[in-house]
Amino acid sequence: MTETQAKPQDPRLVLTVKEAAGLLGIGVNSAYEAIARGELPHIRIGRSIRVPRAALDRFLAGKELVAPDNEAQISLLRT
Repeated sequence: MTETQAKPQDPRLVLTVKEAAGLLGIGVNSAYEAIARGELPHIRIGRSIRVPRAALDRFLAGKELVAPDNEAQISLLRT
């Protein structure tokens, strides 16, 4: 784990966008794009953007797990 990634036991209430992206396993640019689309909860403190840890947890809890459609993949391989 790098220094910029938040540790699960980290007591801070807010994360930088880079830290939130690291926890989500996405790139920083993708995180900023999700913020711009309104998909990733965030707050502004001055000119800084922060992702509240509690909001990130609620965001993840509300997402559906999506399994790949194996039948569609198999039919694509057959064509």
